[in-house]
Amino acid sequence: MGLLIRGTEAVSALAASPYPVSASRFYDPLLARLAPDADRVALGRGIPLEFQFAPGQTVSDVLTELSLGEGEARLVIDELAKHANLRRIRTCDRYAAVFDENSTRLHSFELTVDGQGRAAVVRRDEGWQGSWSPFVREVTVHRLSGQLEGSLEAAIRRAGGESAVAYAMADVLQWDLDFTRDLRKGDRFEILYESILLDGAYHSLGEVIALSYENQGRKLEAYRYGDGDRHGYYDAEGRPLRKMFLRSPMKYSRITSSFSGRRFHPILKSYRPHYGVDYGAPTGTPVRVTANGVVVSAGWSGGGGRTIKVRHPNGYVTAYLHLSGYAKSIRAGRRVQQGDVIGYVGSSGLATGPHLDYRVQLNDRWIDPLSLKSVPDDPVRPEDMPLFVAERDRLRRTLWDTRPFEQVAPDPDARFTLAAVAPGALSGR
Repeated sequence: MGLLIRGTEAVSALAASPYPVSASRFYDPLLARLAPDADRVALGRGIPLEFQFAPGQTVSDVLTELSLGEGEARLVIDELAKHANLRRIRTCDRYAAVFDENSTRLHSFELTVDGQGRAAVVRRDEGWQGSWSPFVREVTVHRLSGQLEGSLEAAIRRAGGESAVAYAMADVLQWDLDFTRDLRKGDRFEILYESILLDGAYHSLGEVIALSYENQGRKLEAYRYGDGDRHGYYDAEGRPLRKMFLRSPMKYSRITSSFSGRRFHPILKSYRPHYGVDYGAPTGTPVRVTANGVVVSAGWSGGGGRTIKVRHPNGYVTAYLHLSGYAKSIRAGRRVQQGDVIGYVGSSGLATGPHLDYRVQLNDRWIDPLSLKSVPDDPVRPEDMPLFVAERDRLRRTLWDTRPFEQVAPDPDARFTLAAVAPGALSGR
């Protein structure tokens, strides 16, 4: 239903993102693994992108989104299938794509199977060539602290970390802090996070273990808590950071127009209410649904152009206007989960340029999305609070002090456990 954004458009959108992350966000050694020495120079001019599989997403789905035709996608799948079981892809598995220097076609593709190894294919004159390399996976833990003088990425780099840490911080605090408008010079942060090593070399960022961020007179704390798929992030009092609504439908964008009862319309040349918030972003930028719900409609809506409406519990409805296309399988009646990509930024309908008009209704009345008061998930259970407090205090000492973080063997009978850091694994980077 509707349009799908081609992979090259997604590359362009990412390259033009207003979020200040440099090209080093995409780790160069990936290129070296995909080709022999003779090809590294050519591949180095490409654009490597790395993602995690979404629930239910297949390799075929990914290759289609990367603009491969059906026949060529089949050749890639057949070559990958010689080295990995594509029927057992899980959400913890990752894939990476490298486009040519003009971002016009896929040059190489790598599939990382968690705990096993990497299957890679590279475009050759004679067709696609595949390879498999098993890996040894290690997790190291790092601690950073710093203060904002400019961008968050710059502060992370001054502290000795990689740019991806800024993304990880934004993901953890996305319900309480808008990283496009709330950050201020002088903000302070401390973060404890994992790095993933494959065969002894840095591969990717792992999970955030604990985080403290001081912003405009308030201190936000986050502690990873829980076991397996049930873990999440909680504040110092055991309240979940996850809320009913995200602060923003896009991770990195800028507000170009606010909610107003009287705004001059740039196309209609008259004053009229503006019932949403406009987020400026390049065409093709992914748009996330801000809360769990059911899609009411996905189609053309007059001046709003391609529009998606989603119904949520407690009388809420969100609307996403001026889209260039819809995510795969988005249709009326489809259930969506908070953070799912449902569409892509565009300029359809009455729009002077690419942007998202995000709107919220409560009981059929438009409300300002920026004033929306989020409803939190359930807190830590009273009977689990002693364990949570003990682990919170241990993590606090690690964040704010220089004393080593003691390893504590998890209690096999405990309902929840927190990640423990082995002695000597902690470094200041």
